[in-house]
Amino acid sequence: MSAYRILLAEDEPAIADTLLFALQREGWQVRHCTLARDAEAALAADPPQLLILDIGLPDDSGLALLGRLRRHSELPVMLLTARADEVDRVLGLELGADDYVVKPFSPREVVARVRAILKRSQPAAVPAGNPGSLFCHEAAARRIRFAGQTLALTPSEYRLLATLLARPGQVFSRSQLLDALGEAAEDSFERTIDSHIKSLRAKLRQVRADLDPIVTHRGFGYALEQG
Repeated sequence: MSAYRILLAEDEPAIADTLLFALQREGWQVRHCTLARDAEAALAADPPQLLILDIGLPDDSGLALLGRLRRHSELPVMLLTARADEVDRVLGLELGADDYVVKPFSPREVVARVRAILKRSQPAAVPAGNPGSLFCHEAAARRIRFAGQTLALTPSEYRLLATLLARPGQVFSRSQLLDALGEAAEDSFERTIDSHIKSLRAKLRQVRADLDPIVTHRGFGYALEQG
């Protein structure tokens, strides 16, 4: 765990100090910024494994920063917000946040959520020969290639496909796949998984129209077909 690097963008000194202490106690390396422009510069210069981002930064909206980040990066992001408004939460998730925490919060809860995000962002490697060696999962870059082509995946599509790739042949229920989306998906519906799977299949067909590696097991769920 000591290798993990985290960028914290938070302008309230008391909150920042509390989080810095809690996160560094876990052995994580934490860089702290108080402005969105400084956080953006830090992300470009030395990308971390996780960004903890306050929505209400003094010089710019954290949501605006997240939107710009998602144009070119799938870096895991946890949002901090003093606003419990559902609109803010939904917008943050739609922009691609991995999780959110509403102030005031327990530092121990934040640490637990950070640990879960970091664990999810480093899925198990795909065993050799499964499925058909057509997939190449670059976990550190959060990138998946299929038949030699990089797939343009949304954060949710990436997590679902990474979950299927980690255990080829295993049938995952919609509920299990929803869990794979993480804490941020707790308000979603299981039928959302069907929509994501449909989109994934379409993107795979664009690369290899003759293959359909995601198999539907009616009444049970989905699996990645083994070679």
